[in-house]
Order: sequence, then structure tokens, then C-alpha cells
Amino acid sequence: MGAVMEKGSWSYSYKGLGSGEDEDEKSTWHRSSKFNQSLRNSLLFLGICVVFFCTFMMLSNSLLGLSTLGGANASKKSGDCSSSSTTVPQYFQTSPELWAGPTATGRAPFLAQTNPVSFAPTVTFVPNTPLETAVPIIGQSLNQSIFQLMGQLSPYFPNPSGFGVAEYPLPPGANITHVQMLSRHGSRYPTTGANVYALGQKIANSTGKFRATGPLSFLNDWTYELGAEILVPRGRQELFDSGVLHYYQYAQLYNPHSKIIARTTTQDRMLKSAEYFLAGFFGLEWTNNATIEVIIEANGFNNSLAGYVNCNNSNSFRNAGGVNAMNEWVEIYLQNATTRFQSMIHGVNWTVADTYAAQTMCPYETIAYGYSAFCSLFTYEEWQNFEYSLDLYFAGSSSFQSPTGRAVGVGYVQEMLARLNNHTLGYSGSQINTTLDNNTVTFPLNQSLYFDFSHDTNIMSILTAFGFRQFNEFLPSTKHPGPHNLTVSHLEPFAARLDIEIIETPSPLSEDRTYVEGQKTSYIHFVLNQRTIPLGVSFPECGGRLDGWCELGTFLKVQENAEALARYDYACNGDYAGVPYGDVTDGAPNN
Repeated sequence: MGAVMEKGSWSYSYKGLGSGEDEDEKSTWHRSSKFNQSLRNSLLFLGICVVFFCTFMMLSNSLLGLSTLGGANASKKSGDCSSSSTTVPQYFQTSPELWAGPTATGRAPFLAQTNPVSFAPTVTFVPNTPLETAVPIIGQSLNQSIFQLMGQLSPYFPNPSGFGVAEYPLPPGANITHVQMLSRHGSRYPTTGANVYALGQKIANSTGKFRATGPLSFLNDWTYELGAEILVPRGRQELFDSGVLHYYQYAQLYNPHSKIIARTTTQDRMLKSAEYFLAGFFGLEWTNNATIEVIIEANGFNNSLAGYVNCNNSNSFRNAGGVNAMNEWVEIYLQNATTRFQSMIHGVNWTVADTYAAQTMCPYETIAYGYSAFCSLFTYEEWQNFEYSLDLYFAGSSSFQSPTGRAVGVGYVQEMLARLNNHTLGYSGSQINTTLDNNTVTFPLNQSLYFDFSHDTNIMSILTAFGFRQFNEFLPSTKHPGPHNLTVSHLEPFAARLDIEIIETPSPLSEDRTYVEGQKTSYIHFVLNQRTIPLGVSFPECGGRLDGWCELGTFLKVQENAEALARYDYACNGDYAGVPYGDVTDGAPNN
């Protein structure tokens, strides 16, 4: 600006001289020139001061941001001193991560070099996609896969058999108007304290002291190199693919002129799962379409997406039924395998617990490296029994055989119902975060699409809190009962997803799916891992509909008792006796 002013003054004075002005005018020009020179120097000095001031302020803000780890995000555009400082609330902050949990990364895969699976000329080649699942398993028939028998450690696959009801398209004139999705995170490394880590330490501590032969000979050179808790590449793919799938399913419910809130927790795998899902749904520019609300997952913080954290009894002896039942079954079904292994390894006291850890190593190494030598050590029947061990664990620790089964999930049920009833939640009858749920900025009510991200046991407890008694069959801990509804790989594989649809029809739709006279009617439809959960099986009030739907008003009426049935405060904090597995039958304490 100073240069323009100087140029303008010079041009004006020069023009006057050219017009024959007298000496007084020349004297005036000289005075003006001196004035302009002083003004130029003053403006230059002022400009230097402004530059130094801006530089100082930007450095100060950067240092302040580092010292507070981004607690109050002061952001300035680089080189733009005029931009104002903005504070990002902690619950919308995604970087740096707070309360992220363990984030160790394991050994990188090299499947092109390490894959030992052979496809002889007489065997049909099956390419890895991206995991190597064409592993020869004794007793496995055509079209069977052990990777669908790994409980909550199964890589995602749609439920292959359904929940007892057929799938139907929408009838003419019907519209889906609202969807709430609850997703589990993707495939991950083992959590802290997992039995596979203990086995890895045992082998490492015995190096040079043992010798393994036959199918176990690979243990002579094997080391445990898995990371901890964060997503593996397959987990990232699962959530991205889920986002793409949900875009094809529900994209028209998104208002392109809006920015929705998606909720997850602070754990690294939870935040990354939400980000990969949104990238699949919206594309890499998803931040233009959605904001992630990151709810603290740590002791002392209320969080419906990790309801067990603030439910003390869910992590105590009072909720040990699932672990006890699982251990009892493991001791039975792995006796033969343990005897086999003991004959092939010398110098190590190999136990049933080690055999179970070795079996658990198969899914973990497969999703981390693409292949695991542990998988083919077990027969197909032993894999069926492995699945059942995890079914027992979930039944007794997170479902109807758990005294905290309902309580852990009831907070999310309250939130889902609040959205349907169009109100916030300002009370604390459960583990909901009332600071967030009582504010439409953090608990919006005007979205047609809601995306939430949670954990396997939490989602199981949410199904229990809703009252899905279809999964309340008693599972014995001493024998495999055959096909059963609470099959964890069908309910909670990695990247499991529950889609709750609200469907509006132009008139009532009868149980056999024909229209009858009447007003517009709304129905609710639960879809778990791409298969319908028939609501009438668990809630007789919904009737025996062919499509498994329930009239929305009827469903909401049934759910009015959800909080009372959970007995949250007593279930989570009460002083009651721990009882044997099977004594609890309705997801809440008996007394």
C-alpha cells in the first residue's frame, strides 16, 4: 500500500512540474518528496514490526498447542496472521489421539514369500483374497471354512444361514426413512493380556530348551511378533468395504447439504474404524460430510459405546459364568489335541491352556500375516468346538446368562429410542454421557442416517438389553448342542454391523405382506450382518410377520420396560453373590 501511495504522489508532482510551475511550486515538490521519503520509511518500519509480531504469535500458538497435546486446538493458516484462533472441543478432536490405548504394530506380512499352501495339478487353485483361507483341514468338506468358526475373531462374513426368516424386498410404495447403524471395529491385533501373548512368552522363554517335531516343528524357529489392539490391514479393508456397502444401501438418506455426526470411542481401533467406514461411504473427502464425535473410553467416563467400562460388576467375579463355562468346555474338547501336541514337543510342559492359545493364534496370525501354520494343527470338529467355546463365553458374560448382560447395553438402547422419539437425554439412569446426550450438537435428532461404532461384547449386551430372547437358549458347558441361535461368528465377527431401519408404508401391511386399508404406518426392521432378525420371535406383540418387521409404535411400547429390566445400578454396582453359569437366565441379577 505504501508503494502505491508513493507512486501516486510522485506522479502527481511530476505532472505539476511539466506544466510550467514556478519556484514556489518546485519548493513545494521538494518538501513533498522529503515527506514521502519519511512516510515510506515509517511504513517500512511498521511493516517489519507487524511481520515480527505475527511470527511471534504463530510460534507461541504452536508451542502452546504442543504443550497441551491439542487439548485446545489453536489453529492458524500458515502465513495468515489475520486468521482467528479456533478451539476444537475434545469430543470432536481426532488428532492427536487421546486415550488411544495400546498401539503396537506387529511384523509386516510377506505372504508372496511365506505362503506354503500348495495347489498341485489336481487341486483347483484358490487365490488369497487377501487372506490365505484355502488351508487343508482334516474333516473339512467342500464349501466349509474354519474361518467362519472363529467366533468374534472371524474375519467379517455375512450371516450364511440367517435368523429364521426369509429376506424380502420393500413392497410397492414403501420407503426407508431412517437408519441407525451400530458397527463393531474391524479385525485387530490381540488385546492386552490375551492368551496368545502368554504362549508366545512361554515359547520365547524356552528357546534352546525344547524340540518340536512333525506338524509342530515350525515352533523351533517361531517367534511371537503380533502387535496390540490396533486394526490390521484386513480390519481397515472391512470397515472401508462396509462403508461402500452402506452407501449403496442407504446413500439417498444422506442430505448432501448437511454434515452428520458419527460417534465412536477414543481407542485407536475404534477411531480408525469410523474413519475408514466414512471414507468408504463418502470418499476420501469425508470430512466435508461428517464429523466424528470421539467419546472417552476409560475408567470413570460414561460411554454407551463401551458400557462395560463403567459397570464394575461386569468385570468382577459376579460375571464369571461365561469364563467358567468356556474353560470347562475347553478342558473337554481339547483333550485329544493336547495329547497329540505333547507327543510332538519335548522340553516344555504343554497344557490344555497352551493348546487353546495355539488354536486362538490361528485367526490372529491369519489376519495379521495372511497365513498361520497353527490353523492346520486342528481338525474341523475341533474348530466347531472352538466356536462353541466362544458362544459359551458370550452367553455367560454379555448375554442372558450374565447378571450384567442387559445393564451394559441399556445405555445405547436408551439413545436409540431417544432418537426415534425425537428427544435428548438429560438424565443418568445408565452409563450414557448426559453431557453429550443432552445437547443436539453432540446428540443430533435431525439426521436420517446415524453411524455408531462399538465393541463385540457391547453389541451383544445391546441385543440383550433390547430383549432379543431368540438368543436366550441355554448352552450346556459339557457338550455341543448342535446348531443354535447364539453363534458368535454369526452375531459378532470383526466388523459386524446392526442396521436398524424405519420403514413407512402408505397403509398397514399385513403379516403376510399384503396392504390393507388404513393410514400410513411405520415399521422397524433389524438387520444384523445382512440378515433380518425376526422381531416377532422375541416380542410376541409384534406378531408372526413373514418379513420379521414390527409396527414401530408396538416396538416402542415393548421397549418401555428395557431400563427397568436391566436394573442398571444394582447390576453394575450392587453387592450380590456370584452364581454358577446357567443360574442367571434374563441378563440381570436374580435377587
